[in-house]
Amino acid sequence: MPVLPFARPRCARTTVTSITLALAATVGPSMLVAQGAAPSAALTPADLLDVRTVSAGDYSPDGKWLVVRIARRSDGLGFVAARDGDPSYTRPAPSRLLLLNTATGDTTVLLTAARTIGAVAWSRGSDRLAIATRDTVPHLLRWDAAARTMRTQALGGARLAENSDLAWTDDGRLLLAVRERTWLPEVRARFDSLVNGPVSVQVGTEPFLAWDVLRRLGNRALVVALTPATARLDTVIPATQLTSWAAAPSGQLITWREDRITRTNYDGAPAAESRWLARRLRDGVRDSVRVLMASMRGVAVFSTADGERYAFSREGAVYVASVSDTTPRRLIGPAPKARGDSARSTDERFTLLGMGPSGDAVVVSSRSGVHLVDVADGRRRTLATIADTLRGPRATLADWSADGRTILLGLASRTDWDRALLRVAVASGVVDTLLRDGRLYGVPRLSPDGARIAVTIGTGGRPADLWLADGAFRAPRRVVESNPQLAARALPTTRLVPYLDADGRTQYGVLTMPPSGATALPTVFSVYEDFFDDVFDATTMYLASRGYAVMKPSVTFETGYPGEAWLKGVTASANKLIDLGIADSSRLGVHGTSYGGYATNLLITQTSRFKAAINISGKVDLVSFYTDSPRLGVRNVNAAEKTQDRIGATMWEQPQKYVQHSAVMFADRIRTPLLLMTGGEDHNVPAINTREMYFALRRLGKPVEWVNYTNGGHGIPMTNVTEFADWHRRLAAWYDRYLTSTPQPPLR
Repeated sequence: MPVLPFARPRCARTTVTSITLALAATVGPSMLVAQGAAPSAALTPADLLDVRTVSAGDYSPDGKWLVVRIARRSDGLGFVAARDGDPSYTRPAPSRLLLLNTATGDTTVLLTAARTIGAVAWSRGSDRLAIATRDTVPHLLRWDAAARTMRTQALGGARLAENSDLAWTDDGRLLLAVRERTWLPEVRARFDSLVNGPVSVQVGTEPFLAWDVLRRLGNRALVVALTPATARLDTVIPATQLTSWAAAPSGQLITWREDRITRTNYDGAPAAESRWLARRLRDGVRDSVRVLMASMRGVAVFSTADGERYAFSREGAVYVASVSDTTPRRLIGPAPKARGDSARSTDERFTLLGMGPSGDAVVVSSRSGVHLVDVADGRRRTLATIADTLRGPRATLADWSADGRTILLGLASRTDWDRALLRVAVASGVVDTLLRDGRLYGVPRLSPDGARIAVTIGTGGRPADLWLADGAFRAPRRVVESNPQLAARALPTTRLVPYLDADGRTQYGVLTMPPSGATALPTVFSVYEDFFDDVFDATTMYLASRGYAVMKPSVTFETGYPGEAWLKGVTASANKLIDLGIADSSRLGVHGTSYGGYATNLLITQTSRFKAAINISGKVDLVSFYTDSPRLGVRNVNAAEKTQDRIGATMWEQPQKYVQHSAVMFADRIRTPLLLMTGGEDHNVPAINTREMYFALRRLGKPVEWVNYTNGGHGIPMTNVTEFADWHRRLAAWYDRYLTSTPQPPLR
């Protein structure tokens, strides 16, 4: 079977020559490694733009074809951050789509140019593939297997919803979501008014924030049944606040979730305020709508393939029901508490992981492990035992074959890079270990009959490749090598480093070492919250290839005192690397993006151990941030009070906490040279918040630089090649200036 580093414009066997030519035609010679050039240790911004990721999509129902997506980072350039919050705009995330013949290894390229792809759906007979694009104007594409042709499907003048799902029915119709004809003019008018005025008025007594009104328009859609030959559209679900929907293959049952929010919610989790509805469609006659659940808050639901039966978990118990039932049946777990009963139940609690396609079994997890439960009689079979839920392996339901006979489970250690893929025979309960090693596995995909497994596998922090094997994972074959061009680079290596934080708790950090493997290195700490898996991180690889050891440490938070977490965890990880002889204690740097940038700034107000620091799109003033970023609604309020920032109170209840966790209030304590990098169109952490630190440190006579990309958004600017490269050069130059023996002049 061939190794496919890149999609080709025609269906043919791949060769290295054809791949190189296709790549050159796409990215231009300036981004290619010269033929015959000696391997270079240092990655360049051009290398990072050329990095590709591969993912496996759906098998065709007959198992012959596997949808494969290949995305290159450079295709995501051109992002217009100024349109954040506009429901009619989708951030570009283009990919090339190809079909892999699972028997022969031949490929068919579906899209010769990269496009942002949404939902993809196979027809029941595997003869047609529907593809929803999320272009500036969304399109519905249809590939015909017999003719091997792609065409744009007419929709009778309707606009495809940017977030539409797709579902084929047995009679050859395609269900999809479309917009009302008045939708786009209303979206454009509201967005233009909020952004350009000339006068914008917002009233506090109105039920929704103005940007929430606009955001909610993104869910306003109706579901229709398309007859492809005639472009006829028949309404299945009238226009509503549609958050998700699903249809039975017969086309005679459809379920959907409807947003029921009545006002801007300051308590968090607004998306959970929805109800679940169902309707039967018999011979074109629509039954009345039935409410399956009046509230979906705190409920996880899984349905059978025909949509008739479903299971859900609530308060530690798992229930089963059918669309026709009036009362769900408790299958396993504690009984509901009587009103006013505050006693803590000692019964074992369960979380629902999935339901079989025919509804005869469910997979659940508990403190003791992962279990298969028979829906008919409630009998439980343990598939994987976990003796220690804190340090024991994490278990996931990876996939369930369409014929219901085979289950794939994933297991991953919490203390080591020890990962496993298990196959469960549902009928017998026999569990086989297919894979177990230190590599990092993506979500595996089982063919409908369970005879083949497709999975992405990454090693040593490198981009993952796609592998295909039989159902027992015998004779696995790498069918897509995502980045063969990186063979011309001496890439860094990764390792997991355990250490004790200041409170004596075991933490884990992901260390990326330069190819040289030298000791007493200049060492950079990339901070956020927790790190464990060695996923590919382009910026980390970029710095490590330039001779830096890069550590991504983990921290433990305490509500009300988030600022202490990084001081206790990051500095402890530095001590560990110094003890190991890896880090040079006189050459330590630290940076982070978003919450990590915020962490970086707080950290250097508490210690002067770091000789250089970089805050990338991170807030510095929690007070002014608290109610800012209007395009995100109340996200920043909830983040401060309850979620990521973990203050644990409103600003009016604990104003001192907001002051204590605003780095700008303690700018006079900073001794570390600080680089601030922002995007002028960042509507997550506005640049005006981060810039407060620049003016404070300038006033105090501290070493500080502020780089603002006027049209950039949150994090690395994805506006164009020039700004992307400039960002990376400045990141490296800042550390080179302060952590290497050769002083570097400031970049201008």
